[in-house]
Amino acid sequence: MATILAAGLSGCAPAINLEVAALANDPGCAEIIVRLPDRIGEAKKRTTNAQSTAAWGEPAAVLLRCGLEPVAASTLTCVSAAGIDWLVDDSAKPKYRFITFGTNPATEVIVDSEQMAGVTALEALAGAVQNIAASKRCTG
Repeated sequence: MATILAAGLSGCAPAINLEVAALANDPGCAEIIVRLPDRIGEAKKRTTNAQSTAAWGEPAAVLLRCGLEPVAASTLTCVSAAGIDWLVDDSAKPKYRFITFGTNPATEVIVDSEQMAGVTALEALAGAVQNIAASKRCTG
């Protein structure tokens, strides 16, 4: 109880529990993680408990995991934001899942669209995510 109270008084948000991806120890993920922004819009970066992950906002508006298996073909819609191709999974609306296309490993970004626009998050993350080059494109 004292620990919970102390955390509440200090204003520290608890770490966000995320599942580590299979390829999270890939050096490309380290290149992304060290370049992530401290803020996306008004959302501040938060602590996570898994390698090659990040989160922004309280409650979390954006979640990122690097180290997913590469995606080379998909029936999901493909969009481009800041020069990076993303597959869009809207099956859990209003939370949208974006997965880099043609990168090895892939990066996943989940955005709660009730808190932030997906394009805002993807453009803010592009400077970091571009550190894993795509071997193919899904947009023309």
